[in-house]
Amino acid sequence: MEKKKTTKGKEKEVAKTSEPLDKIRYTDKELEEFKQIILSKLEEAKGDLVLLTEAYTTKNANDTNDTSPTFKVLEEGSNVLSKEENSQLAVRQQKFIRDLENALLRIENKTYGICRVTGKLIPKERLKVVPHATMSIEAKLLTQKQKS
Repeated sequence: MEKKKTTKGKEKEVAKTSEPLDKIRYTDKELEEFKQIILSKLEEAKGDLVLLTEAYTTKNANDTNDTSPTFKVLEEGSNVLSKEENSQLAVRQQKFIRDLENALLRIENKTYGICRVTGKLIPKERLKVVPHATMSIEAKLLTQKQKS
């Protein structure tokens, strides 16, 4: 414990901590840890995107497209719907990949983990689960309330 004098001349005990209370950014070591999490998620996401893209482009088609009669309209509709759903999932996956890549840029700029609404650090627990997050839960709830 460190003793500091107050404005009234009395001594007050203050706990000395190694880490500042209002940390403005994550350390380089912490940023490297987040970078590894993001890189592994990015690799997985890119693999998923390849599978989704193949599913709606029928690039890897081992089905009976070239041998089945063309009068099976219901089966055709089902195939089209499935391809549309895979296409939509692929678009979402592309957005996820873009967000992860943007998170890597923020790590390089040392602005990663700072809430874009409040300017405070986003908790580590949230960033480990949602590494591309740009808002704290507090800010996200605040913006959702404003929308409704």
